[in-house]
Order: sequence, then structure tokens, then C-alpha cells
Amino acid sequence: MRAGDNLGDLTIILFERIGMLLIFAFMLTRIPSFRYLLDRELSVKTTIYHSIIFGILAIAGAQAGVKIADGQITSHIWVLQLAEGEMLVGSSLVAIVISGLFGGPYVGLGAGTIVAVYCYLLGGEHVLAVCLANMLSGLIAGYTARFFSHERVIASEKALFIGMFAPILHMAFLLIFTSTPEETIELVNTIGIPLVVTNSVAIAIFTAMIRIALNEKEQEAALETKRALKIAEETLPFLKRGLNFQTAAKIADLLREELKIPAVALTDTEKVLAHTGLGFDHHHHNQPIRSQFTRLAIETGEIQAAYGTEQIQCNNPDCPLQAAIIVPIRESGEVTGLIQLFFRRSQQIRAVEIAFAHGLGKLISNQLDAVAAEKMKTMVQEAELRHLQAQVNPHFLFNTLHVISALIQKNPGQARGLIVQLGQILRSSLKLSSASLITLNQESTYLHSYIEIMKARFSDQLTIEVDMENGVGAAMIPPFTLQPLVENCINHGLKNVSSGGMIWIKAKKKGNSVVIEIKDNGSGFPPTLISCLGSKPLQSEKGNGIAIYNVNQRLTTIIGETARLQFRNRSSGGSLITFTLPISVKGRDKK
Repeated sequence: MRAGDNLGDLTIILFERIGMLLIFAFMLTRIPSFRYLLDRELSVKTTIYHSIIFGILAIAGAQAGVKIADGQITSHIWVLQLAEGEMLVGSSLVAIVISGLFGGPYVGLGAGTIVAVYCYLLGGEHVLAVCLANMLSGLIAGYTARFFSHERVIASEKALFIGMFAPILHMAFLLIFTSTPEETIELVNTIGIPLVVTNSVAIAIFTAMIRIALNEKEQEAALETKRALKIAEETLPFLKRGLNFQTAAKIADLLREELKIPAVALTDTEKVLAHTGLGFDHHHHNQPIRSQFTRLAIETGEIQAAYGTEQIQCNNPDCPLQAAIIVPIRESGEVTGLIQLFFRRSQQIRAVEIAFAHGLGKLISNQLDAVAAEKMKTMVQEAELRHLQAQVNPHFLFNTLHVISALIQKNPGQARGLIVQLGQILRSSLKLSSASLITLNQESTYLHSYIEIMKARFSDQLTIEVDMENGVGAAMIPPFTLQPLVENCINHGLKNVSSGGMIWIKAKKKGNSVVIEIKDNGSGFPPTLISCLGSKPLQSEKGNGIAIYNVNQRLTTIIGETARLQFRNRSSGGSLITFTLPISVKGRDKK
């Protein structure tokens, strides 16, 4: 047909040919390296690589168009050479503009140059205008894209308008570089509108395709990440309790629900711990491991895939499970169990399932390592606490025995009374020594025995008053906390007081906490030591360091920084030690 007869027919033909180009472009978006364009991370190598790719795509677009000769539109399969008066009208500018929009000016210029060289070798009418239009379109599109560098993929409506300038530039060059103006004007009137419409729409569609493809992939990745994090969060409480029949059943139920697969089983290295889902009637827990693939997964520590009932080695001929992925679970580098993901058919095991199984195995293994590390940390803390506690008790016993030894000759009866009180203290020590936290009432009972010993020793020199407000007795405190602090007041604060020595021990509620105060009317703390007390063990002639440090460490380790000892000297004379206990605290050992 003649080119000028029907613009609509020419537009439809170009759209049909561009459809094939868009199919090829969609396949291009599946190439992983294409993402370098979207991230603007281009090296010289990748610039040349993408210039060649888009250049080939543009050549295909040119060949997918129509040939115009002497005003006639003719179809063709592949044009190897154009005669004088012939030219190709296609969609080469679509690929060139896209290369500039996504790859920048260098990729756009590179793709345009490749097409320009090809068109020059092809020959035909208006070859100079065609070459210049291809080269400049890629370059200009690349510089235009810099205005939208904050967008990973340029919006389709923007791409629609940017796509219009390339065919308009092409028409301008046809009019500038022509020796037959009247014929060229007729040609431009014929092909101008169809080229502008088809090229701009194709560019907009291509950018929309990329945006959709990226969104789908990113959403899929986000969903997989969310699912993995949910599995990690919900399996952790069961893993903390250890892998046994009960916890394995809970984990298997959780995995089957989250992964939407027919069945899940968990095993140790010898037997099945739990099986949930299809096949439950004959895949019982506590069955020994029989499958060769299962044994291989334990021995090698690698994921195994069983594609058939003969590889699963199920004795039931009616078993609905015909395929499985066997995932080793590692703890401290050694395989301690397996997760078996079962499927109805082997075709359901795809690359995505294998990849997810790898991630699942690492996830559960990391969780087990984290649990083991947490247990080890707890054991170390417990050992440290027992060490600190062991330092407190001998310190008190030494001083008490010294008092008794001094009284044996002077007052045997009083010495016997002290021995009875000491026996009560030792019984309390044996009873409470295994606990990290006890109630304030229990601590007060222990303290009472100690105070009775001190009163017997300092009957004329010392008065100790204890004031416990109603409702504070249930507060939790590390055992043997108050006694060393009172002992510090006696041995150091009141050391030089010959009579009228006073110690006040008070516990009062303050909101959701209990504030403990221990004060005396002695000489107070040395000003140079107040900032260091409790933070490190101090060795000095006047003491004050080790016992207080041990008490402070136990308080902060078990309860937290809110329980740290606070020290100051009273304006009326003497010292004041305060600390805060929560009404309720979660201890490791409450007895």
C-alpha cells in the first residue's frame, strides 16, 4: 500500500512489530546483570556490554519495521542492503532511548553509535539523518535521565513524554539533510505521527514492565524474609527448651503451617522425634532412621533431595509422600538432627524450595548456637555469682569467730549464745546459698541473727534499729546483701565511736520499687573513696572495699543497674548507703 493512504494502518503495523521487540525486552529484564543499570553501578566493561546488548536490540527493532520505497510500504524478512530511495522505518529509537534512560549518556551513545554504523553500512535514503538521529537520541536521553537519578526506574508517564523527542529529532534531521524537500515533507507527514506515537508508547510500556518486574521480585524477597524471621522468632522458645519429642512436634507444626507443605518431620541422629501432616498414620515418632538419603545427610552435613518413594524408603505402598528435602541441623558445627520437608510429587521440589531449605537449615542451626551461647553465658554468670557469694560468707564468719574467741574466756555464757546464733546463721546460709534471689523477709530473718550477735558484742556501744514498711517483704534481693553493709558500718563507720553508735536500716515503698537505706552516725566515708566505692575492689588500711564491691556486683548482675549502691556522707555525720529494688524481679533461682 502507499504510505500516505492510511496513517492508522501504518501505526497498527508498527505496533505489531514493536510487540515483538517488547517481548525480547521483557526477556532482557530477566538477565541479572541488567540490574547494574538500575543501580547506576557501571564500569567500563559493563558500559560496553550493555551498549552492545541495546545496540543489537535496536538493530532488531529497525529490521522489525517496514521498508518504504518510492512511497510504497512493503514487508520484508531481513534487509541486507537498501537501494537508493529505500529506507527502514522501525523501532530502533526505542531501544536507544531506553539504553540512555537506564544506562546514562555513555551507554546511550554507545548503543546509538552501533546502530548508526549498521545503518551506514546498510545504506539507503536519508542515511546521514538516520545515523545522526540514532547517536544523538541515546546521548540526549542519557543526560535527560540525570534529572531523575533519584528514581530507580523512571515513571512511565515521564518516559512517555521523553520518548517523543527521539522520533521528532529524527524527522528534523530528515528535513535538514535532504536534497528533495517536497518528497521529504510528504514522507515526514506520513511517518511522523505513527513513529512518535508508537515509539513513546513502547518506551512507556518498557519502563512499566521493568517497574512491575522489580516490584514483584522485591515483594517476593520481602515476604520470604518476613516468613524466615517469623519462623526464627516462633521456634526460638522451643529450641531454648531443647530438641525433644514435645518441642520437635511444636516446631514441625509451625514449619508445616508456614511453608504450606504436606508434611514435616524432625529427627535427631537416630530416630524420628516428630512427624506432622500427611503420612502421620504410618510415619510415627520414635521410629529409627532408615532412609539412605537421611543417613547421608547426617554423615555429610549437606542437604539431600529424595525424588521418589524408593529414595524415601517408606514401607507403606499407599504413602502419599513421594519426595522430600532433608535438611541437616547443626549445633556447634556438628549435625545433631534433621528437618525433613515432604512433598506429594517430585515436581514440587524446585530450585526455590532447595534454596529456602538451605536458609532454613542455617537459620535453625544459628538459633541453636545462640541458645547454647546464652546457656553458657548464664552458667558463667552463675559461677561468678557463686564466687562473689563465697567471698562474702567467709568474710563474715571470720569476724564472728573472732568475736566468739574473744568472749570464751571473758563471758562463756555469752559465747555460747553467740554460737547458737551462729548456728542459726549457718543453717540459713546452707538453705539460701543456692538461690540467686530471696525475699526481703528471708533476708531480714538472716540479718536479725547477725544483729543479735553484734548486740551481744557491743551492748553498751551500739544500737541497731530496723524499720520495714508494710508491703515490702515480698521484694526480691540477692541473699547476704544487707549483712555485709551493716558490718561495714560497724567495722569502719563506727570504728572510733566508743558509745552512742547508731545504725538505722529502713525499707520503704516508692512507686513500684522498694528503697533500702542503711545509715550510721559514725565518721563517714573517706571523701577520696566515695566515687570508687562499689565500682572496683579497693585495698586500703581502712578497708571498705571488697565486701561492698561484691555486694554491688551481685545487685547489678542479678537485678540490673537500677539496684546499684549509692554512697554519700550525711550532713549531720555518718554515712548513708541506698539502693533500689523492684517490687517484682525475674530471677534465675527463686527459692
